Amino acid sequence: MAERNREAVTAKVMEIAERVGAREGIEIVDVQMLGGGGARVLRIFIDRSTPPSDSAIPGVTHGDCEYISENVGTILDMEDVIPGQRYTLEVSSPGVERKLTKPRDFERFVGQKIKVALREPVENSRHWSGTLSSFTEGIIALEHSPGRTLRFPYDQVEKANLKFEW
Repeated sequence: MAERNREAVTAKVMEIAERVGAREGIEIVDVQMLGGGGARVLRIFIDRSTPPSDSAIPGVTHGDCEYISENVGTILDMEDVIPGQRYTLEVSSPGVERKLTKPRDFERFVGQKIKVALREPVENSRHWSGTLSSFTEGIIALEHSPGRTLRFPYDQVEKANLKFEW
């Protein structure tokens, strides 16, 4: 699958999954299309910031994964979104070190530990970790050591994810 076509397919899957997930308060974190030929895998990562109606605990349930898999899978097959014959659909939680890819991710996880790779160095480094202090008007504030805060624009972020403390 050509890269441009792969991007178009994942964008369409994201659109469909977001529409389906919104009905149940499920956030679509990421969509990935991997492999080729008969070994293609479509991965949808989901999360939820509020507990499902039948639980007091926030986070993804097996039922959430099943709901997205069944409903998105049906639409993908009916609309023939995935070109070719076969693919495997996987739906799961993004895990404890989930990616931060959208501005709303940075808003949601203020106060949490994160790791960031920047496009251009700031203070002679592209890689930083610390507590996400704030995200305001597109500017990320990262406290990388006690009393030392680094600020950089959201569009400077190449890659970011939560950092789980073991």
